[in-house]
Amino acid sequence: MDLHRVNGPAAITISFVPHAQITEAMPEVACFVVPGVSDWAGYLAARGTRQLDWSRLGQRQRIAVFLPSDSTPQEVRDCLHEELAQALGPLNDLYRLPDSILNDDNFHNTLTTFDMLVLRIYTGPELRSGMRRSEVAALLPDLLRQLNPAGESAPPAHSGGPEPQIWHSAISRATDRQNPVAQRRAAAAHALRIARAEGWKDGRLAFSLFLNGRLLVGRNPKAAWDNLLDARKIYARLPDAQIHAAHVDMQLAAIALAADALSLAIEIADGAIPVARDAGNSALLATLILIKAEALDRGGQHQAAKALRLDSAGPARYGFGDDAAAELLQDVAVIGRSNSATVSPPQDTRSGQEEE
Repeated sequence: MDLHRVNGPAAITISFVPHAQITEAMPEVACFVVPGVSDWAGYLAARGTRQLDWSRLGQRQRIAVFLPSDSTPQEVRDCLHEELAQALGPLNDLYRLPDSILNDDNFHNTLTTFDMLVLRIYTGPELRSGMRRSEVAALLPDLLRQLNPAGESAPPAHSGGPEPQIWHSAISRATDRQNPVAQRRAAAAHALRIARAEGWKDGRLAFSLFLNGRLLVGRNPKAAWDNLLDARKIYARLPDAQIHAAHVDMQLAAIALAADALSLAIEIADGAIPVARDAGNSALLATLILIKAEALDRGGQHQAAKALRLDSAGPARYGFGDDAAAELLQDVAVIGRSNSATVSPPQDTRSGQEEE
């Protein structure tokens, strides 16, 4: 891809804006991308006009990416990956793409090899704005053979068709932290019923199970465990879903810790820690390390626990920020000793595109 910095007007401009201003403009997102403008002032002036409407855009000439100026290093990095990818390539998020940052499950934080392949094809000289779908489809086999020859020997991927809008709506309500917990639980249960009725066996069913499990932890740990374990089994058999399984493992390890199953909590955390580290997900890594440290501490291994807590400091600050890192340490310490059986992941980095 031909990407380089310029001194004059740019095709893509990345601007840093206070988080409060971003959420005031687009609630529930940490960052977003818009067409037709180059800066925040231009965006505010164009709000509510056709200029920001992606569906009316014939060719991308000016794109603005807005990132939080006062967030954690991990969130800024994650936002940069996703928003720049959407500025260059596909805009839509698809839940049926497991190995992609362009999936609103937010398990992948950085661009995957699949994402880079899509961007190379999307920005290559063979494809041009205005081409018909049939014209693009005719070129794809040769392009894929050139850019990803190993894919010819890979087993076919069955991603399934698009999801019904009612499932998307249920998922959206379940993941919206502004909604009361009871409403979120009801929405997650509804999404799971839809997923099962659709006959899905892929990541969409697993994500529905994961949401149910995560939201049931404080109310019904046994049901939460069962849902999470079912999600874990699905992710375990899907290719390139190791980071998805690690997110589930974090919740399972917390439930085990709350139940005083210390050896099990350590075993689960040990399996997920290398995955989180390899994925560069510092927030997840720090949480897993602290859960293991707490389990060791409760089992009498105080020096080992102290060493692990020191190891978690760097990832925790990168993933959560200084204040939230201290809160995480306290949250993990009271797992099973209060009404909560688990800890919450960091605020979902839910990106967006401005639509009219």
